[in-house]
Order: sequence, then structure tokens, then C-alpha cells
Amino acid sequence: MTVRIEAARRTRFGTRDIAGLIRIYEASYVRITKLVPDLQACDRVMVSRVAGALDLHLEIIERQPYTTSLMLTYLFASCDGYVLEPNARINVYHDVRAVEVVSHCRRRKSQAIRPWTPGRMPELDRKWRMNRFLLKWLRFCTYQGHIFIPGITPTLDEFRPIRTLDTFPSLHRPAD
Repeated sequence: MTVRIEAARRTRFGTRDIAGLIRIYEASYVRITKLVPDLQACDRVMVSRVAGALDLHLEIIERQPYTTSLMLTYLFASCDGYVLEPNARINVYHDVRAVEVVSHCRRRKSQAIRPWTPGRMPELDRKWRMNRFLLKWLRFCTYQGHIFIPGITPTLDEFRPIRTLDTFPSLHRPAD
């Protein structure tokens, strides 16, 4: 059985296959280390504030010896209060220097369900789209000047938004 490589779409990261996806994971690791240079020393919740840009919220969810899980999001005002978007849950794999989006919530909620066809990999396509989004978003955040530096970037307790901390129930959790 031969695989038709010419049918795969070419991108800046090579073909849209598992090797290209791994290149995106590695490039995202480089970008996350620019945004959060010392991830191991970061507090549980931090807020990066840059003039002329939305505040970027970082929450460390879980730390393991080789993996850190975190949430990265903006806080948008809505008629119901506040909405966290894209609310990306990200796994940082320190040993292999890779970053993967586990889940996110963007404004475009519905997607057409495509039927499975031979030669297509819907899960690979889904991971490709999510992780390309993360790669571009991390570049945009660093371009705007966002950076999380422990001791300099305020934690949520030090951060004083226009409203009180009680208006952010999903971000303000008691310490474990």
C-alpha cells in the first residue's frame, strides 16, 4: 500500500501530517518561553497588562515534573458579566520542549461535522487547527508586549481591575 504524499497540503511547517504537527508543537514551545520565560517560578494566577491591549490572564492548573498545565485567556465584557475567551488549556511538556492545546473556546461555536473519508484524518486536522491557532496567538501576544515574569507581573491578588475581584469567580479560586 502506498501513501499519496502529494495529496497532503503543504504549509510553512511542511505537510499537514504528524511530523508537521510536531513542528508546530516545538515552535509553540519557543513562543511560550518568550511569553513566560520562567514558567516553573510563576504564581498560580498572573495577569499581563499592556497599554492599548487586552489584559492576558495566565493560570497554572497543575504542575508535574515534566508537564505543566495552564490556562491562557482574555477577559471580555458581555451582557451577562464576563466571558473568558479563547480560554485555552495548554500542556507544556518540558522534557521534549513541546506545547499542545488540549482545549479552547472561541467565539465560533459550531463546526460542520465532516464524514470520514479514506486518506483523511479528522483528529489530525482538528489538532492542526487548534495548535496553529495557539502558535499565531502566542506570536500576537508577544508582539503586543505581553510577558509573565514572577515578581514583576502582578498576581490576581495584586491586580486591581476596574471592578472588584468578586466579578471574576472563575479566575479567583482559593489556594489549595
